[in-house]
Amino acid sequence: MDLREGNGATRVPPSPSPQAGLVEGPGYVFDNDSTHSHEQHACLTTAYDPITLERLAATGVTAGWRCLDVGAGGGSVARWLAERVAPSGEVTATDIKPHHLAHLAEQPGLVVLAHDVVADPLPEAAYDLIVARLVLQHLPERDAVLRKLVRALKPGGTLQIDELDASYEPPLLTPDDATAELYRTFLRAKAGALRARGGDPHWGQRVPAAMRAAGLVDIDPRPYLRLRSAGTAELRLQLHHTHHLRERLIAAGLTERQLDEVRELLLSPAFCAVSSTLYSVQGRRPEGVTGR
Repeated sequence: MDLREGNGATRVPPSPSPQAGLVEGPGYVFDNDSTHSHEQHACLTTAYDPITLERLAATGVTAGWRCLDVGAGGGSVARWLAERVAPSGEVTATDIKPHHLAHLAEQPGLVVLAHDVVADPLPEAAYDLIVARLVLQHLPERDAVLRKLVRALKPGGTLQIDELDASYEPPLLTPDDATAELYRTFLRAKAGALRARGGDPHWGQRVPAAMRAAGLVDIDPRPYLRLRSAGTAELRLQLHHTHHLRERLIAAGLTERQLDEVRELLLSPAFCAVSSTLYSVQGRRPEGVTGR
């Protein structure tokens, strides 16, 4: 089976087109149809591409490889991979709402598809390298999806999962104790919004064990911690979430006044906090072993 048109996948045309037949993915709180999605993708690219791409480069990805980028978002990772595997390789970039990837559809060696990784099948033993960044922690079916990704690897192929763990992200500097507690309240509300859709905001720390349970070997977890301070993409992402997740944060218990106060705090030069931990975890499918 090839992951092309049919089998639940739809090729995306070179120019953007309406996606009326697609719905928000199970558990995913960041809607790609939102007016905020471009800023979301820009923040993620700036904050995490240096980590993700360095780790992918370490796999030895090169000309001729077949790669899959699941939940490709703004497409920066897929574009980088396509340049590495050219001219004889191919990268498939998927998203449940991939119209933000339409600008990549004419790049040689890069196929953009509308694909639901929960419901739609994947070809088995098809890819040398699969990457999924900030996708599975949002999905209630994450363990089943992980097993599906393992089966899609060629024997000897590598899976890289980059996920956040929000269990430790304390404020370090705030104007006073009241604003420190306000920030903690914001973080609790955001975690609650994620859990309300079946997400796990702490799943990053569980990825290594989950990959081993799915049958991968040579598990290589790398944690990355940053600061949220003035001028950083990590802080800009939090400020963005006060807008992108506004309705969900209010449903989780925040008030409009509290959101305004959080935005003011995040813009204060007196503010500094620890970021979520990004776990970049690689594992390899054993040679000659059938995926679970």
